[in-house]
Amino acid sequence: MKTNGVIMQYFHWYIKPETHLWQQLAQDARHLHDIGITAIWMPPAYKGAGGQNDTGYGVYDMYDLGEFNQKGSIATKYGTKDEYLSCIKSLQQQHIQVYADLVFNHRIGADEFETVVAKEVNRLNTRQPVSDDEIIKVATKFTFPERHQKYSSFCWNWTHFDGIDYDENTHHNSIFLFKNKSWDEEVDDEHGNYDYLMGADIDFHNEEAVREIYHWTQWYVELTQIDGFRLDAVKHIRASFFKDFLLHMRQQFHKEFFSVGEYWHGDLKRLISYLEEVNYSMSLFDVPLHYQFYHASQDDHFDMRTIFNNTLTQKFPVNSVTFVDNHDTEPSQALASFVNDWFKPLAYTLILLRNEGYPCVFYGDYYGIAYEKISPKKALLDKLLYLRKTYCYDYQDDYFDDPHIIGWVKRQDDNHDPAAVIMSNQNSGEKEMYVGEKYAGMLFYDYLGHVNDSIVIDCSGKGKFKTAAKSVSVYIKK
Repeated sequence: MKTNGVIMQYFHWYIKPETHLWQQLAQDARHLHDIGITAIWMPPAYKGAGGQNDTGYGVYDMYDLGEFNQKGSIATKYGTKDEYLSCIKSLQQQHIQVYADLVFNHRIGADEFETVVAKEVNRLNTRQPVSDDEIIKVATKFTFPERHQKYSSFCWNWTHFDGIDYDENTHHNSIFLFKNKSWDEEVDDEHGNYDYLMGADIDFHNEEAVREIYHWTQWYVELTQIDGFRLDAVKHIRASFFKDFLLHMRQQFHKEFFSVGEYWHGDLKRLISYLEEVNYSMSLFDVPLHYQFYHASQDDHFDMRTIFNNTLTQKFPVNSVTFVDNHDTEPSQALASFVNDWFKPLAYTLILLRNEGYPCVFYGDYYGIAYEKISPKKALLDKLLYLRKTYCYDYQDDYFDDPHIIGWVKRQDDNHDPAAVIMSNQNSGEKEMYVGEKYAGMLFYDYLGHVNDSIVIDCSGKGKFKTAAKSVSVYIKK
């Protein structure tokens, strides 16, 4: 990761197949490089149970990257295998790293049913059985008949899973734990044990299943030459699996494989505990910081001095991937917590123009989401990305001394000019900040264009920088 690196999550939930995302992204590669994007998080590239309408998280066949006529289409929602591989090359030719979305937790859309003995468990406490052993019919046999064992002859059956959420015999939706199985440990303890998330839940104590995941990843990395991983739903998978998995892949390929896990929890202690369990082998998305942004956008009495309190960015910045919103926080999703529009410029400034954390820009914010009436922030984000490339140096002087107007100054040495950042979540105001004696008498102006007045630096190297109400300004030398 470069000091000024920026990830872009290049998708949202409602991308349509007609968008031909792999083609669009390939054509966008030069533009993304020019604005300062250094890595792309691509959506899951394999065939989901919903075929061409599946976002990729309903995993059916991970070997089908848009090559086989399965689940009603050859292409995935985003395109064909050839388009996918060409897109990766286009990005890497622009010196943009590619992070693949790995969804290991479950399989959905089995080809055949199997009969198993299982107990129904309490959804709110999956350690608690609510039935005796019963015979149920489950969708757990994955034979991939249209792939004809190309790339792998492995077929999944019920022994590779520890539970499921549907009995075909009774058409009953619940959570069932298979006989002689137990939920994986080293997972989040919400609901007693949060191993089970959806579909046919993979048993990470089953050696055949784990060996197949390793085999697939070896094949996938050799084929795609991707640079890193976005690891889905890590709190539902035993931590030691990922610790071993990442160590093995890095040794096998002699690559860093930057990896960021999605551990969705607002409690910082949970994230720190998980990082310890995986021996700090990955970064995590700073979910607590996202919730700080969300709450601040709901309440203009929020104390901005505390915006980074109890966040991963504050405690472990090297392991923090910062974001404002993503596909899961969109207004229509189960984790809906979309940051209000007026606060978006402040939130993006807080992740893009600071040293701490590795920022991730959301496609839905950059290009907009028409379906959810989310307006594009392209013009603003282009400016912030330019400032990050040009002014985000090592030194950062903070002025977090007012509950509603905060600021900081980015500066480095005699060869680089400073940038002064000021924002307010309430009324307009000003803050005196130091940029350096050498700038005495010089004019600084708001590059974002929210304040028209230029600022004159005094003989002590300080200026009284202004901000409009509920706004952010970034001052650079005129």
